[in-house]
Amino acid sequence: MIAEQTVKELEKSAVELAITVKQEALADSYTKVLQKYTKSLQIPGFRKGKAPASVLEQKFGPAMREESVYTLIDDAVQEALKQVEDKYKPLPYSSPNLVDEDNISTDIDKDLQFSITYDIMPQFELPTYTGISVEVPKVEVTDDEVSKEIEKLRDQNALVIEKDKAVEKDDIITVDYVEIDSDGKEVAGTDHKDFVFTVGSGTNFYKIDDDVLGMKKGDVKSIEKSFPEDSEYPEYAGKTITLKVELKQVKVRDVPELDDEFAQDVSEDYKSVSDLLSATKEKLEKSLESHLKETKLQHVVDKILEQVTIAVPQSMIEMEVDSSWRRFVSQSGMPEDQILKFLEFQGQTKDDFTATWREPAEKNIRVQLLMEKIKEKEGFTVEEKELEEEVNTQLPEGTDENTRSYYKTIIEDDMKIKKTGDFLLENNTFTEGDAIAYDTFMQEHQH
Repeated sequence: MIAEQTVKELEKSAVELAITVKQEALADSYTKVLQKYTKSLQIPGFRKGKAPASVLEQKFGPAMREESVYTLIDDAVQEALKQVEDKYKPLPYSSPNLVDEDNISTDIDKDLQFSITYDIMPQFELPTYTGISVEVPKVEVTDDEVSKEIEKLRDQNALVIEKDKAVEKDDIITVDYVEIDSDGKEVAGTDHKDFVFTVGSGTNFYKIDDDVLGMKKGDVKSIEKSFPEDSEYPEYAGKTITLKVELKQVKVRDVPELDDEFAQDVSEDYKSVSDLLSATKEKLEKSLESHLKETKLQHVVDKILEQVTIAVPQSMIEMEVDSSWRRFVSQSGMPEDQILKFLEFQGQTKDDFTATWREPAEKNIRVQLLMEKIKEKEGFTVEEKELEEEVNTQLPEGTDENTRSYYKTIIEDDMKIKKTGDFLLENNTFTEGDAIAYDTFMQEHQH
C-alpha cells in the first residue's frame, strides 16, 4: 500500500511523518466504497442495489472519493506507524494530526500524498551525572528549635477551662451582639448569639478584640466602630455603627507545666523531661535529615539538567497538568462542574487557573525523564524478596492477583527510581553553604 514514508523531526519532540500511498490502493479503496453504496443506497427509478455505478458517481462521486481517501489515510497511518523506528513511535496520548488537511487531494487517479504530526518520547543523550560538586545550606537543630517544638506540644495538650475573670488577650470568649440604631433600637438581621472567638485573633467581623478587654461575664457594653471609606464591606464603607455586646463566658487555655508528669502524658516511652527533650531533638533531626536528602538530590538533578536539553512535548505537559487538576478536584471535595462555575464567576477558565502549573509540570517531567534514563543505564534491580515485602506493606491483605500484579510493577519501578536517587547521592559531592535557620529551611521545603 505505502510507496514511501519519511520522518522529519520538529521542535518540542514532535515529528512529521510524510506518507505516499500507491494509486492502485486508492483506486481499490474507491471501488470498495462504490460497491458498498451500490448495495445499500435506494436511488429513485431503480430497485435497491440495482442502480448503475455511473448514476451513483454522478450524484455522490465527490463524497465517495473523499470517503475512500480518508478510509485509506486511516489504514495507511496504522501501517506506517508499525514501520517507523521505535524512537519515532507516537506517545500513547498524542493523537496524530493531518497537515494541511484542506489541501489533501481526492484525485483517485494519482498517488495519495499526505503528512501527519504527533509527539514522541523526548530523545537526549545522558550528560555526566557523577562526580558533581553541589552546595547545600548548613542547617542544624538547635536547643531553641527543640524548645519551640516542646512549646507546641504543651499548647496542643492545653485544657480550655472556664474562669470568672476579666477578659485578657488570648482568652476564648462567648458573646451576644447586635447593632443599635440612633433611637437605641436593635437593627434587624444584625444580632448574633453565642459567638465564640479568641481575643486578639481578629477573627470577628467588627474587630472588637481591644474593645472587650477588661469586660467580665454578664457585662453589657456599647461599642462604636467606624469603617474606612475603602472598607472591604461596601455596605459599611465610611459608616460608624453602635454595637451592643454582652459577655456570656470567658475561657482560658490552661497550658501544662513542663515536668516529668507532662513528659509521661506525651508518651509512655518517656519517664522524664530529659527523655522528652532527647526524643524531640531526635525527631527533628530525622525530619531535617530527610529534607536535606531531598534538597541534595534536587540540587544535583538541577545541576545535571543544566548540561542537557530535554524537549518536552506539549502533550506530556498537558497530561501532567491534567493529572494535577484531577488531584486538585479530588482534594477540594467539590464536584468539578461546581469548581468550574466558581472560576467562571471570578472571570477565569480552567486554563487560566492552571496556567502557572505548566512550567513546574515541564520541570517535573524533565526530572522524571532524566531519572528514568539513569535508571535504565545503571540497570538497577530489586530482589524479589525485597519487592514482595514492599508490595505486602503497600497493598491491603486480600488484594486480588490481577490488581496485585499491576501495582507490583509500579512499586518495583518506584523502588528502582529510589535506588537511582540513592546512587546520585552516593556518587556526587555535597559541600556546606551558608547557614540557614531550621524553621526557615523547613518552611521553604514543606510539601
